Amino acid sequence: MTHPNPDPPRWPHCGDGRTAADPVGCRGRQISPHAPCLAHALDMDRDAYLAGLDAGADVDHRATAFSGDLLDRLLIALRDPVTRHPRLGTARFEEAIFEGGARFREVTFERASFRAATFKGDAVFGAVVFKGRAGFESATFERTSHFGAATFEGHAEFGSATFGNTAMFRMSTFKREAGFGAAVFKAAAMFGTATFEGDANFVEVTFKGDASFRAADFRSEAGFGAATFERTAVFRVATFKGDANFVEVTFKANVRFGAADFARDATFVRTLFERVVDLGPFRCAGQVDLSEAEFSGPVSLQLAARHLVCRRTRWSSTAELRLRYATVDFAHAVFEYPLTIAAEADPFPDTADVPGDPAVRLTSLRGVDAAHLVLADVDLSECVFTGTVHLDQLRLEGNCSFGGVPPLRSRRRTLAEEHHWRARRARAAARGWNGGAAESGSPNVGPAQLAPVYRALRKALEDGKDEPGAADFYYGEMEMRRHDRAGTSRGERGLLHGYWLLSGYGLRASRALAWLGAAMLITVLLLMGTGLPQDSPKQEAVGTVPAGGGRVTFEIDKADPRNPTGDRFTTERFEKALNVTLNSVVFRSSGQDLTTTGTYIEMTSRVAEPVLLGLAVLAVRNRVKR
Repeated sequence: MTHPNPDPPRWPHCGDGRTAADPVGCRGRQISPHAPCLAHALDMDRDAYLAGLDAGADVDHRATAFSGDLLDRLLIALRDPVTRHPRLGTARFEEAIFEGGARFREVTFERASFRAATFKGDAVFGAVVFKGRAGFESATFERTSHFGAATFEGHAEFGSATFGNTAMFRMSTFKREAGFGAAVFKAAAMFGTATFEGDANFVEVTFKGDASFRAADFRSEAGFGAATFERTAVFRVATFKGDANFVEVTFKANVRFGAADFARDATFVRTLFERVVDLGPFRCAGQVDLSEAEFSGPVSLQLAARHLVCRRTRWSSTAELRLRYATVDFAHAVFEYPLTIAAEADPFPDTADVPGDPAVRLTSLRGVDAAHLVLADVDLSECVFTGTVHLDQLRLEGNCSFGGVPPLRSRRRTLAEEHHWRARRARAAARGWNGGAAESGSPNVGPAQLAPVYRALRKALEDGKDEPGAADFYYGEMEMRRHDRAGTSRGERGLLHGYWLLSGYGLRASRALAWLGAAMLITVLLLMGTGLPQDSPKQEAVGTVPAGGGRVTFEIDKADPRNPTGDRFTTERFEKALNVTLNSVVFRSSGQDLTTTGTYIEMTSRVAEPVLLGLAVLAVRNRVKR
């Protein structure tokens, strides 16, 4: 068979089998001092060469074709008399061809190079120790490859290698970098319980069969960037002590991360999940970044993490995110089916918790279409809602909390953007409004932009039959209209200011009752001072008796009330004034004789005080309505 490279090799080669079509012939490394390679040497020369080898010797058999028997004879010649296991110094097997099974079980290599080697039978490296660099770049394993319990003390290089059948790396230990970049696993890749003490490089690797990293221990950075998993990928109980990089990875089948533990960040930017995704429950002490990832199938994500970033993430099927501890950024995410973000009250089974407050905080919904979004028991005190589409269709379930107001102010739920806006105003920050939590790069919105946001959230709560909760957002909407100098006319702002001052937009019963009490007190004082006459007017009878007797006619009149003089603030006058005032509150006339001034006082009282009473009743109703 003609070698794919027609140029002579760089090393002294055998040349056996030269033809016109193949002028190079056998490319196997000559065994000094003999000209042929080990495979084509005469029996007596081969025996002499093998007899001259000792344990720990360097061997160079580049491009040599090994049968199973020939390899066994070589390893027997290198057997350590103490351990009874072969021990090699620097072993060079670049471009070697192993025709039968290659059994290197329990061999020790000081340094080993199998670059571009071809293993036509099973390759067995079980319990092998590679003390130096182990190079398998571009190697081809046509059948099963066994590296179970192997120890790689130096760099392990499998870049661009091809594994034609099952690749077994269970219980292997990689003490330095493990490089599998651009490798192709055509069948199952088994890395269960493997230990990666250095960086693990699986960038651009293709897993055509199942890939199992169950209980694998990644103690440094794990890089899977642009890898492709065509069948099931399992990372259950895996431990990632460094950053885990899954950027632009493609999972074409199911993927499972149950009970995985990420000690630092886990990055899934621009990753494609084509089938059912069961991510979790797992723990991440740092940040899980799903930005620009795409989920084509149903998603179940159970996660205990510090941060979850889902910027521009696309969800093309139903999704449920059950979280603990996480601060979530959902800006510009896209989803066409119901998506639920819920805080999990209890710890996830078989998963360690993250120290701190287990509450879930949402920081941004900017650019999201919230028509299919459900939030349950989520802290929204720092969430940016401006720019959210169909916010009135957002469903809030459980205890979804919002921001409050500074002390000594009327308590209500507020949006983070209102805090940011008020904090930007002169001296507002000193009065307790929080501007430090503003989202990086968020627009400087004002009352004109916030009023529709409050209105939409009010409608969302009203549709959910939470009238008392909706009242806070009605208050916020009215506040923004009152402060909107550009979109609200001066006259309307004056009316709104009065409405706010008298009853807190019909939502503060205590304020309306306080004004009612003050109005009644003023009315009583005015009536006692000027409204009640000095004395109750007496009736007088005036009649004419004709000279001849007969019928008598009396004309009865009442004297005009006299303005009071002397001591006006007596108990009797207080009782009368109070009677007039209380009747005015319920829009009734007391029938009490009043001076002209008192009549006008009563008329004013009968208009103002029932209005204040009505505002108080309205405020109570808005707070208890269901």
